[in-house]
Amino acid sequence: MYKNHTISVVVPAYNEELLIVETLESIPDFVDMIYVINDCSTDKIQERIDEYLPRDSRIVSIRHEINKGVGAAIVTGYHAAVSDGIDIAAVMAGDNQMDPAFLPELLDPIIAGKVDYTVGNRLTNPSYRRGMSKWRFVGNSILSFLTKIASGYWQMSDPQNGYTAITRRALETICLDAVYTRYGYCNDLMVRLNVYGFRMRNVPHPARYDREKSGIKYVTYIRKVSWLLVRDFCWRMKMKYVVLGFHPLVFYYFFGVIFSLIGVVGGVITLVEKFGFGDSVLFVHGMLSMVMFTLGMMFLFFAMWFDMQAETADYGWY
Repeated sequence: MYKNHTISVVVPAYNEELLIVETLESIPDFVDMIYVINDCSTDKIQERIDEYLPRDSRIVSIRHEINKGVGAAIVTGYHAAVSDGIDIAAVMAGDNQMDPAFLPELLDPIIAGKVDYTVGNRLTNPSYRRGMSKWRFVGNSILSFLTKIASGYWQMSDPQNGYTAITRRALETICLDAVYTRYGYCNDLMVRLNVYGFRMRNVPHPARYDREKSGIKYVTYIRKVSWLLVRDFCWRMKMKYVVLGFHPLVFYYFFGVIFSLIGVVGGVITLVEKFGFGDSVLFVHGMLSMVMFTLGMMFLFFAMWFDMQAETADYGWY
């Protein structure tokens, strides 16, 4: 136990035969259960896990018969933790990227009752992201901004960080089986936690890249996750501010999007008129488009501000 709380670590793994044993060996002694989820790997990782099992009685080995994705692997581990009555479930990937020395920093805010979900953050300090490629950093920064809007956790960054910890209460409240099954699960999970008012906190820690190789294709990944975040944002607006509660910011967002689009379309039409037809009412059309776009942006900024206030308000389902 850790400070009178039972702790589990979920280890999702796919083709990590070279690093899985090092990962398991590094998990601290205070961890009560270790759920290793082999997501239908094609290498010899299961042999490595089976060889290591007699050395650590905490390990529960689970194998997916078909590849379901990292999100599904983590959800499988979460279900196991809830079934075993574990108080807090952390996630440490099977590629030995998560430094176990920082696990207590993820657990302490939860044990203190301040939050229900903690996420590592590698972006706060240039020295912390040493080894992270510039392309990876830019992609993380873009997705951080989009996830702020979609999830309502405006003070969060580095949402792609898989080093996390979460309470059993949160896992029992949200619908785990609805969580996105592939890369992007972390963004989707934040949206679901926000709907029910769970608090989260970023925990700064340095990145640790060694022999780990990312399997993410960033162009495809950013496109898919961006579309996922659009759907998640609409779902959060409906559930949090219409179904489970009410806040007029949903109207601000709606009219903000409509007016902004009208302004953009009107601006394009104005340019076509200018360069194609030399229309005499060009000034009128241009001014109307500018007014609509400005009004739309004002609505959007007010909606974001209201959403930020909701994040800091001392109320919620839990």
